[in-house]
Amino acid sequence: MSVEIKAEIERVGLVPVLRAQSEAEGHALVEAMLAGGVTVVEVTMTVPGAVDLLRALKKQHGSKLLLGSGTVTTAAQAVATIEAGAEFVVSPSLHPEVIATTKALGKVSIPGALTPTEVITAWNAGADYVKIFPCSAVGGASYLRSLRAPFPELQLIPTGGVTQQTAADFLKAGARALGVGADLVNAKAIAEGKPELVTDAARAYLEIIRAARG
Repeated sequence: MSVEIKAEIERVGLVPVLRAQSEAEGHALVEAMLAGGVTVVEVTMTVPGAVDLLRALKKQHGSKLLLGSGTVTTAAQAVATIEAGAEFVVSPSLHPEVIATTKALGKVSIPGALTPTEVITAWNAGADYVKIFPCSAVGGASYLRSLRAPFPELQLIPTGGVTQQTAADFLKAGARALGVGADLVNAKAIAEGKPELVTDAARAYLEIIRAARG
């Protein structure tokens, strides 16, 4: 049920963007984040064998992990990733057919948009959330606040430039959750045999979110 999927995304408050170089690295990153309490992950289509990785993560972690797919730009990709276990589908840009397919399959749609026109077009096309990307390039939290002034009903997930330093500001500006990349999903730490850096970052983010929500 999409209502339950949305509740879990908002409870965790994070959508970590996994851009691993291999399936093994993907597994290691997910294990390290889970150890820190982060139970949501977006596997991007740029990961080699992304659909296979989704399937393997689903098999290994089951309901303990809420899986999504990212960088999805076609309806066929949406179908393939949902069949592999994705509960939410994220795009960097606006593709109405991806939104329609995701919704028809009962999953959560998170298209990317930036300008007020794109954002409201995505929302009216049936998006559950709109990913504001690249958010930091156009002012970060202050831009999010500006967008929500005329459109208070929008459910926004800023992505691009979300760090431990900026996370609280984004939440206070009205973000429902945060799309976060290398600041948490640190492939370099895994390559260097330091998964605890990822686990520590996961805990730190959850603490910042708890504090910001008060």
